[in-house]
Amino acid sequence: MAHKLVIVESPAKARKIAEYLGTGYVVESSIGHIRDLPNNAADTPSKIKDKPWGRLAVDVENDFEPYYVVPRDKKSHITKLRGLVKDADELYLATDEDREGEAIAWHLLDELKPKNIPVKRMVFHEITKPAIQAAAENPRDLDMDLVEAQEARRILDRLYGYEVSPVLWKKVMSGLSAGRVQSVATRLVVDRERDRMKFRIASYWDLEGTFDAGAKHDQRMFPARLHSVDGGRVARGSDFDTLGQLKSDKVVHLDRARAEALADALRDTTYAVRSVESKPYRRSPYAPFRTTTLQQEASRKLGWSASITMSVAQRLYENGFITYMRTDSTTLSGGAVQAARSQVRELYGTEYLPESPRTYASKVKNAQEAHEAIRPAGDSFQTPAQTGLTGDQFRLYELIWMRTVASQMKDAVGQSVSIRLGGHAASGEDVVFSASGRVITFHGFLKAYVEGTDDVSATRDDAETRLPKLEEGDAVSAASVSASGHETKPPSRYTEATLIKELEDREIGRPSTYASIIGTILNRGYVYKKGTALVPAWLAFSVTRLLEEHFERLVSYEFTAGMEDVLDEIASGRADRATELGEFYYGSERVKGLHPLVTGLGEIDAKEMATFPVGDADSGIVLRVGRYGPYLEGPDDDGNPAGKRANVPEDLPPDELTLAKARELFANPAGEEIDLGTHPDTGLRVVAKNGRFGPFVTETLPEDAPKSAKPRTGSLFKSMTLETITLDDAVKLLSLPRVVGTDAEGVEITAQNGRYGPYLKKGTDSRSIDSEEKLLTITLDEALAIYAQPKQRGRAAASAPLKELGNDPVSGAPVVVKAGRFGEYVTDGEYNATLRKDDSVEELTLDRAAELLAERRAKGPAKKAAKRGAKKSAKKTTAKKSATRKSTKKASAKKS
Repeated sequence: MAHKLVIVESPAKARKIAEYLGTGYVVESSIGHIRDLPNNAADTPSKIKDKPWGRLAVDVENDFEPYYVVPRDKKSHITKLRGLVKDADELYLATDEDREGEAIAWHLLDELKPKNIPVKRMVFHEITKPAIQAAAENPRDLDMDLVEAQEARRILDRLYGYEVSPVLWKKVMSGLSAGRVQSVATRLVVDRERDRMKFRIASYWDLEGTFDAGAKHDQRMFPARLHSVDGGRVARGSDFDTLGQLKSDKVVHLDRARAEALADALRDTTYAVRSVESKPYRRSPYAPFRTTTLQQEASRKLGWSASITMSVAQRLYENGFITYMRTDSTTLSGGAVQAARSQVRELYGTEYLPESPRTYASKVKNAQEAHEAIRPAGDSFQTPAQTGLTGDQFRLYELIWMRTVASQMKDAVGQSVSIRLGGHAASGEDVVFSASGRVITFHGFLKAYVEGTDDVSATRDDAETRLPKLEEGDAVSAASVSASGHETKPPSRYTEATLIKELEDREIGRPSTYASIIGTILNRGYVYKKGTALVPAWLAFSVTRLLEEHFERLVSYEFTAGMEDVLDEIASGRADRATELGEFYYGSERVKGLHPLVTGLGEIDAKEMATFPVGDADSGIVLRVGRYGPYLEGPDDDGNPAGKRANVPEDLPPDELTLAKARELFANPAGEEIDLGTHPDTGLRVVAKNGRFGPFVTETLPEDAPKSAKPRTGSLFKSMTLETITLDDAVKLLSLPRVVGTDAEGVEITAQNGRYGPYLKKGTDSRSIDSEEKLLTITLDEALAIYAQPKQRGRAAASAPLKELGNDPVSGAPVVVKAGRFGEYVTDGEYNATLRKDDSVEELTLDRAAELLAERRAKGPAKKAAKRGAKKSAKKTTAKKSATRKSTKKASAKKS
C-alpha cells in the first residue's frame, strides 16, 4: 500500500513523530549514520586498495572525492529501507536540521536511490505535534552547501588523522591518534599544566579588621581589609606574575613581620570615614541556553560531564520535552517568548515582567543552522512538576525551564557601596581600610535562576553584603585588627566546563562536537580526571611536543580557529570545497600543506620527544615516556648517568613531579626497578618492580625491539617480596602460564595465576587451586583429579560495604563503596559504577560517587549480547560521490 515514508535518525524520534503524523505516514529510523569512510583495510573497497591514496579512501588526486561504504551491521537495515521506499509515493528526509543532519539526509538519498517519487527535506527544531505537522506541510530542498561543508569537515579530519597518527605510532607509541581539534584541545590542557609547572608561589600579607559603626546603627559591625599604607596600595595576588615577582614597584608588599607590627601599632587607633561611594547595581538576565552554556552549567550545578549532559538532553528532545540541543543560537521564537512571559506572570506576578519581550543576540560567530536556543518545547511550557519526568531528565529539564523563564524577567537592581576608612598608626603610617557591600532591592530574574560559577572564590550574583549607613567624617572604632597571610595560586586546571568555554572563546571546533572531543582525549589516555580537574598525562606532553616541533601549524590555535571560518564559507556557498581542501593538503605559496609536511619530516629523535628534564639541568634526572608508562632515569651511586630507574605513579600530576619528589621515588624501593640478572634462556635483563596491581617481574626488551614485541611478566606470589625475590624465583614466575599436560581427549591443561588467584584452565573450564606454589609443581594426575570433581558453583555471602557516603542526590538511596570481582565500585542499590584509576576509596566523596553513578545511569540498562552466528553479507556497498553534485534546484544529489 502506498504511503509517505519519513526517515529520521533514531527509533525514539521515529516513534514520537509517528504519533503526530498519524495514518498515511510510515516513520522509520536510519539508526544514525548509514555509511561513512571505511574504518579499516578490510572495509576498503577492493578497487581503490592499490591506489596511493587507498588507505585514506579519499581521492586526493581528483578533487578529494570520498569513497563511502555501508558498515556490515547496517546492510540489512538499508535493505529494509529500500523496500519501504519502493512502496512509498513520497519520501521525507527528516534528519536533524544542522550540517550533520543534512549530510545524513544526502547519504540516505544517495544510497536509497528513490525512483519516480518526490523527495522532500523536512526540518523542525522541536518534536511537538504542531511543529511536526508544520514541517510536513512546509518541506524544503536538500541544502547542498551544508552537505559540502560537513563533507569537507569529515575529509579534513580524515586527512589529518590518517596522515599524522602514523607518525605518532612510529615516534611515540602505537595505537595513538591525532585529530584536528582533539590535538589542539590536548595542547590547551598541556599548556595549562606547563604554566603550573613554571609557577612559583609568592606570599603576601595584609590586615583584616572588624569595625564598629556605633550603637545608633542597626548593622553595627562590618568587615574591612587594608587598602593602602602611606598612599601606596597594598599588594594583592593579582600584582604578582607566575614566577612570584611583583609586576610593579608602585604597590606596597607587606611581609609577615611588617604586617604584624602594623596591626600592633593600630591597636588604639580611631578611624574616620574618608569616603562613601554608592552606585546603582543592575544585573540583566542570562541568555537562554545554547549547547556550550548548557554543558557548562550542568557541570557546575549537576556535576555532569559534557557527554552525560548531551545524552540526557538527547532523550528530552526525542521525547518532545525540549528543542534541539545542538545549537549556537540564543534566539527564542515568538511563541516561546510568549510562553515564558506567561509563566513569569503566573508564577511571579506582573511586577517581574518587563514591558516588552527580551531578545538575545548570539555571541557565537557564524552561529550554526539550528536557529533557536535550547528551551522547553511547545508554545506553552510545562513546569517541571507537570512533565512527569524523574531523575536526570527531570533535573536537566528543570535547569532549562528555569533559565528560559528567567530570560524573560526584569533586571535585578540594588545599590553597591564602597567605604574607605582612614587612620594613623602609632608608628606613624597613614592607613586606609576598604569595605564593599551590596544590597539587592529588587531580585527580578534572580528570583527564578542564579548562574553557577567555576571560581569557588567568586561572589554569586544574588549574594548580599550589608554595610551600615555611614557618611564622610563619621568616626568608627576597630573591634579587631589582625595580620592575614596569603599565597598566590597556580592557574587552575581546566575542568570540562572551563575547557569547553576556552575552546568556544578561541573559536576552535564546533560547540556540538565538544562533548565527543573531551571524551576522546580522556579515552585515549592523553588526559585523566583528578576530581573534576583535567590533568594531562606525560604521554600528552610527548605527543604535544612532537606536534609543536614538526607540525606547528596544525596545532596552532589560530589556524584551527581559521579552519572553522573556511568551513563556514563553504556552508554559505562562498568557498569551494575542493579548493580549500587542496590548500590544506598540498599547500600554496603562503602555507605549507599537510602532505609535504608528512613526506618531508626528516629524522625525528623519538627518545628526545619522550624525555623531559626534572629540576635543574645539572640534576641529571629525566622523565621518560616509555611503552609501559612514565619512568625516571638518573645517575646511580657509581656515577653512571642512566644507572637508576624508578616508575612514576600514573596518578601523580606532572606539576607535582619536583626534584625532591623524584629523589623520593628513587629512594623508595617500590618505585625502583630491582635488577635481578640475566635470564639464562633468553639472555634478557630481568627486573622486579611495583605496578598498579602489585609487585611483578618482567624482562627488559632491547631498545631496537619491534613495537609489536611484548616482554613476559609474572606477578609475585603472596609469599614473595621485592626485597627477597631472586633470579631463580623470577625465572619460575616467567614460566607461567605452564602447560601441565593434556587430557584423554587431547585438550591442553595449563596452570595460571589470575587476578583472583591461582587456577587451572582446560578449554573454557577453569578450576581454582589452593596455593600459588602449586602452579609450579602440580602434576597432570593431580590436575585430572581436580577436573574429575564436580565444579563448585554458587556465590559467597555479600561482603560488607567498604565505605558509606550518604544519599545519592538523584535517587535518594544510600550510596556505598563495595569490593567486587573487577575492583571497587559505588552503588545506590540500582546502579553500579566502577571506580576510575585515579579514584581511591579513602578519598572518595559523595559528589564524586554521584558523578560516577550519573554517568552510568545515563548509559541506560546494560544491553544483552547479540546472538552469534548471524549470516554475514559478502558484498560491500560502496559509493563514490560525483564531482558535480549541485543541481540548480538542489532537490537531490546524484551519484555517478
